[in-house]
Amino acid sequence: MQDWKRDRIGSAERGENPMVMARMKSGFAVIGDTQFLPGYCVLLAAPKAGSLQELSLERRAEFLLDMSLLGDAVAEACQPVERINYGIAGNNHLYLLGHIFPRYAFEHIEYFQQFPFSYPKEKWYAPQYRYSDARYGDLRKRITESLESHMARAYAVLAK
Repeated sequence: MQDWKRDRIGSAERGENPMVMARMKSGFAVIGDTQFLPGYCVLLAAPKAGSLQELSLERRAEFLLDMSLLGDAVAEACQPVERINYGIAGNNHLYLLGHIFPRYAFEHIEYFQQFPFSYPKEKWYAPQYRYSDARYGDLRKRITESLESHMARAYAVLAK
């Protein structure tokens, strides 16, 4: 396992996590390790928190707003998407993270009607869906540019 994966948030804070797209108010927007749903992203809460309930009301609001901004950017960059799914599970990780999944018409209805975690493990770990700059770098760049634009607008409104 690559060292940065052992501590995704700490490595992001140190500038060592290669998946980071942007620093947001509540944490780090990262491209997903797997891209079987192209554009899958994650928001890592920083500073590290164990759950949404551990955050103050202000930090909760920031985290949920940032998830929605990342969702807006994914939707814009990944056209045509059918919808965006958001999820905070907290069962496999000891830190707060939000999943942002674009959903597509090409998905089999059996999976489209469920949350993406219902996909078989083979999809999640298949080598052809593993993130690489060569395969997904352009998409990552579009998401990052869109996210920066959405953040600038939203944060400016909130600063008033």
